[in-house]
Parts: sequence; structure tokens; C-alpha cells
Amino acid sequence: MIFVWLEKLKYGRITKKGYKLDLRELIEQSPQISSLPTIFYRINEAVEDPECSFVEIGEIISGDPSLAARLLRIVNSSFFGFPSEIETISHAVTIVGMAQLQDLALATTVVNQFKGISKELISMEKFWLHSVATGLAARIIAVYRREPNADRFYLMGMLHDLGRLVLFLNLPEKMEKVFEHHEKGGLLHDSENEVIGADHAAVAGMLLKVWELPEMLQEAVAQHHAPNLSSQYPTAASIVHVADIIAHTMELGTCGEHFVPPLNAKAWETLDLPISLLSSIVEQVDRQATEAVEMFL
Repeated sequence: MIFVWLEKLKYGRITKKGYKLDLRELIEQSPQISSLPTIFYRINEAVEDPECSFVEIGEIISGDPSLAARLLRIVNSSFFGFPSEIETISHAVTIVGMAQLQDLALATTVVNQFKGISKELISMEKFWLHSVATGLAARIIAVYRREPNADRFYLMGMLHDLGRLVLFLNLPEKMEKVFEHHEKGGLLHDSENEVIGADHAAVAGMLLKVWELPEMLQEAVAQHHAPNLSSQYPTAASIVHVADIIAHTMELGTCGEHFVPPLNAKAWETLDLPISLLSSIVEQVDRQATEAVEMFL
């Protein structure tokens, strides 16, 4: 499988036709997504405060009954496989850990932010399945490479195509033209550049910047189609890039793309992964993806 990818390494962006989409303006015109709910920022501040206890963080999360219920459902799923039921958020924090619970809170919040996009544009179930599959693959690669906080790479993978939802939400008519252009051939993000003046990766990077999320997360998502252009976090961008290709190849869900994107040679070189690892990644992602996505929907 990897040898097929290695033969398709040509990568290029279509030149924009005389204009550039104002990404910040695109995001800020939609109150639904222009900021994350206040509770997420409260959780974030608490996690970063060394004097904040597990109980205090649990109380903050419990202040949003909907978020608390979703997080308890997630930590009690077989995905985590804890031997006994976890009944309180503070208990969940002590077992799962502050950082991972913070990422789960962000993931569940983001899924909720984008509810309401027309099924005629995209199946949200299939979109999140592709996103979760990419996240799982990214985490497996990060664990293999012994990257610190490997769970953060799951979040990067899950959010990597978020910009496409922004485009669906704010520019639905333009996106219809994008798909018409895409039917003629080529990659979907190239069609976005041609028709709109920016692609979903750039939009997602700006969205995460507006949300004031970590720079590594911003850059890994913004450059997941061109990790060789990542200036500060090429390894993170390369992990998301390869994970995205794996998810596409497995045909788990869809982000709207008709083809498997070409593998970036520099990314593969950067990660220095053994080809034998691919079968293990595919097996693990295939086993976990469906259940993982059901936790969030």
C-alpha cells in the first residue's frame, strides 16, 4: 500500500485567482463558531493552574450538565475500559488525567459547535468518522515515536478538517461550486483554493488561532496537506498528514474528498516509520473507530 503512495508524491497548490479570502473575517462573521463556550476557557485555565485540584476542575465541568454527561459517557465507554463505573467528573479527572480530560472536553464541545450543517452538503456522521480515524492513527504514530503527550495528537487528527465545516457553514453556495470543480478531477483542497481562494486547512488553522489554542495544534492542522512547509512543528504536521492518508485509504467515513491525497515525501522521511507498522495502525484504527465516533455523537 505504501509503495502506491510513494509513487504519487507530486504536490502543488493551484494559484488563487487574484484574491485572497480573509480567513479571520470568515470565522468572526459566524457567532456560532467565532469563540468556544466560556466553560472551555475556564477548564483550560484550571488545568494550567498548578494549585487547582481535581475536585475544583470537576466542579467547573459539572457546571455544564450537558458537557459533564457527555464526558462521563465517554470515560465509561469500553474505549477506555475502566473496570468499574465512573460516576463523577472529579473521579474521571483523577483517572483519565487533567490534560486528556481537557482534550475530550474540547472535542465534545467542537462537535456540538457544528451541529446543524445541511445533510445535503455532507454527512456529519461520516465526516466525524473520518476525523476520529485520523485522530486514532495520529495517536498510534505518536506513541510509536514516543512523542510527549501522545493523546494531543488524537485531538490534532480529529480537528484537522474542521475548516471544511466552517466553509460549509458560512459559504455553502461557494462549496457547491467547489464540489462541481472537484468532479472534474484533482484534490478537493485544490478545488477550494481555485474557487474560494483558500483551503480548509488554512481556515482550520485560523479557527484554532482565533480560539487561542496551542500553536502546535494550529500549525499541525494548517499544514496537514503540506507538512514540508511547517516551520515550527514539522513532526506534528507530518504525523497528521500521514494519519489522514491512512484514514482515507481505509475509507472510514469521508470529508468530501474523492481521492487519497498524495503522500508527502518529506513527511514520510521525517517520521521514519517502518512499513511494518502500517498493518498494526490499520488494525487498531479499524477496531476502534466506529465506537470512538459514537462516543461524541
